[in-house]
Amino acid sequence: MRLSPIILFAYNRPWHTRQTVEALLKNRLAEASDLFIFSDAPKDEADKINVDEVKKYLKSIKGFKSLKIIERQRNYGLVKSIITGVTEIINIYGKAIVVEDDLITSPYFLEYMNDALNFYNNNESVISISAYIYPVKARLPETLFLKGADCWGWATWKRGWDLFENDGQKLLNEITNKKLGKEFDYDNSYPFTEMLKDQIAGKVDSWAIKWQASAFVKNKLTLYPGKPLVKNIGFDNSGTHCSDSTKYDTVISQNPVTIKNIPVRQNRLAVKAIKKYFNSLRPNIIKRLKIKFNEIKRNFIYPNKK
Repeated sequence: MRLSPIILFAYNRPWHTRQTVEALLKNRLAEASDLFIFSDAPKDEADKINVDEVKKYLKSIKGFKSLKIIERQRNYGLVKSIITGVTEIINIYGKAIVVEDDLITSPYFLEYMNDALNFYNNNESVISISAYIYPVKARLPETLFLKGADCWGWATWKRGWDLFENDGQKLLNEITNKKLGKEFDYDNSYPFTEMLKDQIAGKVDSWAIKWQASAFVKNKLTLYPGKPLVKNIGFDNSGTHCSDSTKYDTVISQNPVTIKNIPVRQNRLAVKAIKKYFNSLRPNIIKRLKIKFNEIKRNFIYPNKK
C-alpha cells in the first residue's frame, strides 16, 4: 500500500506542535510516512519568539520516513497557508493527510486515513475522510457518511480538493438559490450559513467553512469514524482562531477502525445525533429570557447605576 503524505501546518505554538507531532509518532505507520511541514513566518515582532521556537523544534523531529520543512519567508496566515500548502502537495502526490498544530491523534489515525483513502479512491461520491466526529451521545456505527467536509484531521484526493471553491460569495449564492440553507445548518441547529456570511464580510478568516460548503453544494460525502480519532487542544486562547471552550472536546478512541463496504449515503442516525448535540450548545431560552428580564429590571430601578 502506497502511504499518503502527511501535511502539518505550524505557526507559533511550541507546546501544541510538540503534542501533535508526538501523537503522530505513536502511529505504527509514522516511520513509513513522509511528513511535510509548512511553518508560517511571524506576522509581527510579538510572535517572533514563539515562531522561532517552533522552527527550532521542527528541525529536531525524527521518526518519519522523511521530513521536509517549508518555512514561509513572509506571513501567509492560516487560510492562505492551508490552501496553498494542500494544493502544492496534492498536485504532486494526488492525495494527502492534513493536520494542524493543535490536534492530538489516535495511534490508529494514519491506518484509518490510509485505508480509507485507498478504499474510496475511485468513488466520486466521497470527497474526503475525517478523523473527527462531534461528541454525540448516540451510539454510531464504526464508520459513516455525512454530507459536506471537515477540518480537524482530514484527508482528500486531488479530485476532491479540485472541487474546493475559494469564493465564498459563489458558495452562498448556490446555497441560497438551491434553498439549501436549512439543510446546511442541520435544520437551523448550527449557524454554518452565518459563518459563511461572516467569512465573506471579512469578520472571520476561515478556509474550513468554504471547504464544508464546497463539498455540500456538490452533494459530496465525507467518511467519519463512529468514535473520534482526534482531539482539538487549541481551544485554550492560544490560537489565532480559537477561543477558550470545551464544547468540542472528545475522548480519542484507542481502537483501530476497519474500513469496509457501507452504504455510500448520509447516515440519518448520525445527522439526528449531531442536530441534538448542536441544539444542546444553544443557551436555554428560558435562562436567556430571565437574564434579559433582570437586566431590564435593574436598568429600570437603577437607571444611572453601572
